[in-house]
Amino acid sequence: MVHRPARAGLELRTTELLIFGKPEGGTRLVQDKQTACIDLPVKALAWQDAVGVTWVTCNDASWLAARHGLGPESQAGVAALEVSTVAASADRHS
Repeated sequence: MVHRPARAGLELRTTELLIFGKPEGGTRLVQDKQTACIDLPVKALAWQDAVGVTWVTCNDASWLAARHGLGPESQAGVAALEVSTVAASADRHS
């Protein structure tokens, strides 16, 4: 379902939620701590600021690991998440 602010009489700059993931990685995190499900699949937010610059923001994989108390058995999955979100970093913009 697409949210359309204009229908509600509201304005919103360009904002897109990107959802991506790989079951082989995410499932391992959930096997470790089921609460990780709330943050999976991985999401990134592409948004435009007030001057028209486009940004991509996402949660850091190490933050996700700390948030859910993921153990050593999740290390490979967290590393894979880190690699998959490198392009979707808050430090990058166009």
